[in-house]
Amino acid sequence: MHVNRRDFVETLVTAGVASSLSRELAAEAQPDEQPGQLVTVSLVVNGQTQSLALDPRVTLLDLLRERLRLTGTKKGCDHGQCGACTVLINGARVNSCLSLAVMHDGDKITTIEGLAAGDQMHPMQAAFVEHDGLQCGYCTPGQICSAVAMLEEAKAGAPSFVTPSIATLQNVKLTDDEIRERMSGNLCRCAAYPNIVAAIRAVHSGATGGAHETV
Repeated sequence: MHVNRRDFVETLVTAGVASSLSRELAAEAQPDEQPGQLVTVSLVVNGQTQSLALDPRVTLLDLLRERLRLTGTKKGCDHGQCGACTVLINGARVNSCLSLAVMHDGDKITTIEGLAAGDQMHPMQAAFVEHDGLQCGYCTPGQICSAVAMLEEAKAGAPSFVTPSIATLQNVKLTDDEIRERMSGNLCRCAAYPNIVAAIRAVHSGATGGAHETV
């Protein structure tokens, strides 16, 4: 049977419309999709208890920024590679973009907003200002939170890749190489690394002012 081009195109269009209508009718026949079950989580954020009903898929980063409006914690790569979202959880540094909020029920979380004591900056914050350890400032909250925890890790004797000997871990000398290695998970696109190292070294040596640590 001979079918000309016009008849062929009309047949295809008619079939396409019929298929589309069929899909729409099938969708209407299905009940509405039920929302995911919410989970109640209680967190202590910057000293204040927050009880929240959350979708279990929400990351800690999105909870802090979108629900609690603590926008100091930055979303950079959102893949745990840049460190801009670093916060302190029970004193340890964590990439909040890789951590689900529901995993931290009962945990104490400190963001950059919670480091200062009122109007008095944390010593690490003051050192970053004094040593000009920032340019655009986007990575700075994560850098500061990471640096605060890093000093505590070193004090507790945690080694790094460049630590010369694990026999003297309780007396690790935080050289510039040690600081750079221990802070390597926090990237600065502006390349303010020398000043960041200087700021951390100043806090480590006690050569800066500011509030007492609050983590």
